[in-house]
Amino acid sequence: MGRLRSPSNTKAPFCLLFLWIANLEAAFNFSIITFKKGYIPLFSDFNILRSSDDKTVSLLLNRYSGSGFISSNYYNYGLFSAQIKLPSEYTAGIVVAFYTSNGDVFEKTHDELDFEFLGNVRGKPWRFQTNMYGNGSTNRGREERYKLWFDPSKEFHRYTIIWTSKTIIFYIDEVPIREVVRSKAMGGDYPSKPMSLYATIWDGSDWATNGGKHKVDYTYQPFISQFKNLALQGCTIDPIQERPSAHCGETTAQLEADDYATITPEGRRAMSRFREKYMYYSYCYDIVRYPEAPPECVIVPSEQHLFLETGRLKQVLRMKFGRHTNHRRRSSTGKEPRPSFLEYCYPILTMRVTS
Repeated sequence: MGRLRSPSNTKAPFCLLFLWIANLEAAFNFSIITFKKGYIPLFSDFNILRSSDDKTVSLLLNRYSGSGFISSNYYNYGLFSAQIKLPSEYTAGIVVAFYTSNGDVFEKTHDELDFEFLGNVRGKPWRFQTNMYGNGSTNRGREERYKLWFDPSKEFHRYTIIWTSKTIIFYIDEVPIREVVRSKAMGGDYPSKPMSLYATIWDGSDWATNGGKHKVDYTYQPFISQFKNLALQGCTIDPIQERPSAHCGETTAQLEADDYATITPEGRRAMSRFREKYMYYSYCYDIVRYPEAPPECVIVPSEQHLFLETGRLKQVLRMKFGRHTNHRRRSSTGKEPRPSFLEYCYPILTMRVTS
């Protein structure tokens, strides 16, 4: 690949080219399946729309109901992935979730891995959080909260959860944003029981935006979240009898051997930069909540100094790193300075640009 040039004045179109490349399924060699092959409606069928080729699903939220779908099978470790486009305009109070769970079978000892997208008032960006529960450890939430380097309502981006017996990795496009490595000290807190994949949109007015200050405004309905190019890989299993399907050992071995099951050195640099730039809460740095960090936490000094004892981002650093655009210093011309190329693209470019 040749050398990069500075972006133009049209918000870094060269960067957008890299984002497009990163969205290609071939990059991670995902096997795309139709909705019928891998999923069934979860609730409110009347708010679920499917494309003619059955590869795109639209979930609607209106004043009558939200909607959702679930995988047809349970998986004992697997890859769960979709390209997702979130609702636009006024989205306060809306929650879009892409997650794995077995709460319908193990009500008191359930496991869960989450992407949760939280809407906002007009002009404010979507935020999202990742979380992990193991063996019903809901009193020990392990959430991290972030902003994105793009507008998730403008175009599709791929969100992926990799879950093996050794590690859990959350990806956005090809950027790893979080890794949990299993340790003996975690015990049952590491998810280990068969789980299904869920996708939902629902009204979270009581908590989703500024602690419930801003509610869903149904004058903007319907709110539509689209999911396409769905991918499921893993060992299907009966969650009660835990009888694996045929060739399960081979499937699991292949999952653990695939490129995306191990973070490359380039990927680690991208993950570090993403977390330092876009993460604004981490339970690992919340010493008020956890005086002793949970065993899976890896304390990274370059991250730790950004956070208060509550695990929240220091206000002075929010200003320093430009996380609130109203604090950006104006140039001598009186215009807002244009964000640098790396502000738009560096997570992708760190992984993509090679000599």
